Amino acid sequence: MKTEADSNDITEHPHDNNSRPYLCTVCDKRYRIKDQLTRHMNTHTDRYKCTECGKCFQDNVKLTVHSRVHSGETLFECDVCSKRFTSAGTLAAHSRIHNGQNSHECMVCGKQFTSVGNLAQHRRIHSGEKPFKCHVCDRAFSQSGSLKLHMRKHTGEKPYKCYMCERQFSVAASLNRHMRVHMGDKPFSRRRKVHTDKYKCTECGKCLQDSTALTVHSRIHSGEKPFECSVCSKRFTSAGGLVKHSIIHSEEKPFKCQECDKAFREFRTLTLHMRVHTGEKPYKCDMCGKQFRDSGYLTYHMRVHMAEKPYRCRMCDKAFIVSGHLNRHMSVHTEDKPFKCQTCDKAFSNADALKKHMRVHMGQKPYKCHMCDRAFSESRATKRHMMTVHAEESAADMNPVHHRKTVN
Repeated sequence: MKTEADSNDITEHPHDNNSRPYLCTVCDKRYRIKDQLTRHMNTHTDRYKCTECGKCFQDNVKLTVHSRVHSGETLFECDVCSKRFTSAGTLAAHSRIHNGQNSHECMVCGKQFTSVGNLAQHRRIHSGEKPFKCHVCDRAFSQSGSLKLHMRKHTGEKPYKCYMCERQFSVAASLNRHMRVHMGDKPFSRRRKVHTDKYKCTECGKCLQDSTALTVHSRIHSGEKPFECSVCSKRFTSAGGLVKHSIIHSEEKPFKCQECDKAFREFRTLTLHMRVHTGEKPYKCDMCGKQFRDSGYLTYHMRVHMAEKPYRCRMCDKAFIVSGHLNRHMSVHTEDKPFKCQTCDKAFSNADALKKHMRVHMGQKPYKCHMCDRAFSESRATKRHMMTVHAEESAADMNPVHHRKTVN
């Protein structure tokens, strides 16, 4: 006998599923035995409800584990890499990464997973399969959890509430990020500092948190990019990079600036943009006092003081401060020029060079001399002009020679 249940009744009703005969009519989840369905029904009631965010659970044990998300309590520590977890179950699953038990490897990129289910989800990144579809806007997702989060944009549901200022959020990560405002924590302070050589890159000497991070990092030097976008064929070194890139192909920009109505695809981008309006630059260089809006810019800036150039070309030994500069440089050796001008068919190795070239066709001259108002299409042309035409005037000026870029 096949069975079905609603939110108020756990009685049997005929239906056509043999493997999972008990169906929840609230969310359509199926179960093999009645007891599993009974416990599941608690998630649709307030019996085991989190007082912080309103999420409901099957039993008190799962509610206790969940409460640690809000308290920040991580009782279980990995003996190998010191990573901490909120439950013994997640620690046990994580430990399989180190001991090799029950490891399931992706045949495309070599990444390993502790369960077949996680591997199956990961494979969709390579295949581009998105079986979970939104019935409101037809947008599709590779994971059911992603669809669940997306649906909150349509319903306006914000289950994660700040107990200090009553502000609400649609995802727990946004609430955790918001709590730093009240707690005075520095952004990214929760990241574990890496001071050992356990996971050290042999190419540039950078130390990573774990073997997975080291594997992804090593692809910067090897040039390996196993993750390909199914829309534009652009390739990436990590699954996260591909997922982030995929947002570009979506026209949806749910994060809107209240100051200028500009919209963004990611909350983090909106946060950085808001600092343009507020003037906030929370990341300060301890050596020269220069401040930055983004922690990444401070990281790059510090390499100037330290003369650190961790990204080295294997073909000519030239080194660079950021990986993007190395990638752009590599086109010199390959003679690859994928960026073509649509006006004159001239090709370039990087987007910046094409952008500069387009100023010739468009007549743009954004760099203006502050002494004679003559304008140029490139900053180096302005510097050359200053050194030749205004050399004496510049020498007499106590301030350094400078140029400014006009806003069109």
